[in-house]
Amino acid sequence: MTERATSEVPTGGPEETTSESAKLPTTEPSGEAAASESAWEEQTPVPQEPAPQAPAATKPAPASEDLPSAPLLLAVEDVSDSAVTVSWEPPERLGRLGLQGYVLELCREGASEWVPVNARPMMVTQQTLRNLALGDKFFLRVAAVSSAGAGPPAVLDQPVHIQKSIEAPKIRVPRHLRQTYIRQVGEAVNLQIPFQGNPKPQASWTHNGHALDSQRVSIRTGAQDSILFIRSAQRSDSGCYELTVRLEGLEAKAAIDILVIEKPGPPRSIRLLDVWGCNAALEWTPPQDTGNTDLLGYTVQKADKKTGQWFTVLERYHPTTCTVSDLIVGNSYSFRVFSENLCGLSASAAVTKELAHVQKADIAAKPKGFVERDFSEAPSFTQPLADHTSTPGYSTQLFCSVRASPKPKIIWMKNKMDIQGDPKYRALSEQGVCTLEIRKPSPFDSGVYTCKAVNVLGEASVDCRLEVKGERLRRAAP
Repeated sequence: MTERATSEVPTGGPEETTSESAKLPTTEPSGEAAASESAWEEQTPVPQEPAPQAPAATKPAPASEDLPSAPLLLAVEDVSDSAVTVSWEPPERLGRLGLQGYVLELCREGASEWVPVNARPMMVTQQTLRNLALGDKFFLRVAAVSSAGAGPPAVLDQPVHIQKSIEAPKIRVPRHLRQTYIRQVGEAVNLQIPFQGNPKPQASWTHNGHALDSQRVSIRTGAQDSILFIRSAQRSDSGCYELTVRLEGLEAKAAIDILVIEKPGPPRSIRLLDVWGCNAALEWTPPQDTGNTDLLGYTVQKADKKTGQWFTVLERYHPTTCTVSDLIVGNSYSFRVFSENLCGLSASAAVTKELAHVQKADIAAKPKGFVERDFSEAPSFTQPLADHTSTPGYSTQLFCSVRASPKPKIIWMKNKMDIQGDPKYRALSEQGVCTLEIRKPSPFDSGVYTCKAVNVLGEASVDCRLEVKGERLRRAAP
C-alpha cells in the first residue's frame, strides 16, 4: 500500500548547511531510525568539501548485499505555486537487513549541496514538499535506507521549477446563446459570458471580424465574465460577435450569432385573377422587406361589401396564389393579404382594387329518374338446423335462419308431420330467425324436425335430429 508524507522545506538559499535540515522533520525518529539516519549521513558525501577516505582497516564498507538498491520510477506527480509532490516505487533489492525507509534530498539549482527533506527515513513512497517560494528551481533525489546504510539514490532527470500556476482560459457560453440570439429593433441586448482563467485573462470582442463600434456597443470585463451591452438594437447590429480570451500565449474563443428583426413590409401587389361560382382566385408578390428574417407565411382576409368586416380565410399560408371558396351568392367581396414573420403581421396589407361579384347562376334542376330495384328472392336458409340432444323435463329450442322476399311462410314438421297448433310446441319467426321451442320434452319427442319456408317464388327446407335421452340412473333395490 502506498503511503504519503508532507514535509516543509526551508526558504534559505543554497549556502545553508546541513544543520538546517534538522528543522525539517515534524516527528521525532526512533532510536533505530536515528541510528540508520546517522549511518546514512556518514556515507553521504558533501560536494563542497569532500571528506577524506578512512582506511579500510578502520571502518570496513558494508557488503553490497546489505544495502538496498535505488528506488524505481521516481517522478513528479504535481507542481503548484508553493508545493511539489513526488512519488517512487520500492527498490528491486531491499538488502539482507531489511528496509527502514526512504530519505528525500533537495539540491537547489546552482548549488552542490544536497539537503535532506526528512531528517530520518520514512516508510512512504509519495511525499509532498510545501512552503516553497516562487521561482525556486531544484533537483530531487531519493534513497532507500537499511540498518547497514543508504543505498544508491534515484535522481530526477529534470529540475523542478516552482512558478505561478496558470489555468488555461475557458469560455462557458450559456445554453440560450448557443443558438441564434434574436431581438427586435429597439430592444436592449445584454450578453453576460462567463469565463475562467488564472491569472485574470485579457478579453476582447469583434463584430463580423472587425472591432466594435464603441458608440453603440459597451463592453465591461470583470475577473470572471465579460458583458456586451447594446441599449437600442438596430438591424445593423446583427451578425457574429466573437469573444476571445487570452492568457500568456493561450486563448479561447466563442462565437455568438445575434439577429435583430422587425415586422415585414406588406406584399407589393395583389390581383384578382378569376371569379367563378362561389370561388375567387388571388395572386400577389412577396414583400420587398422581410424584416431581416424569413417569412412565416401570409394571412388572407375577405370582407363583404355590405358589412365591411374582415374575416381571416388563411393563416401562415406560404404560396403566393390561393383560391377563396364558400363565398355567398349575390355578395361582392374585397380581399387583402398581410405578410408575417417572428415579429408578427405587417403594419399594412395589400388590398384588391376591384371587387369580386358572386353572381346568381340560372341552374335548372333535372332530377334523374328513379329505377326501383327488385329485391324479390326465393327462400334460402343461411343457417341450417343443427342436431341436438336434450334432457327430459327441460325445454329445448331449435334455431335456423332464412332469407326470402316477400316474407315466407314458416312450417315446422316432426317426422314429416305438421305440428302447427300443437300446444307442446311454440314457433317464432323474427327478422329471418326461426325458432321452435319444445316444452319439457320426453323421449317420445325424439325424431327428425323440419323447418320449411314457402313464398310465391319457391320453397326451401332444412331438418335436424333431436334426441331426448331417458334417465340412466335407477333406484337401487331394497
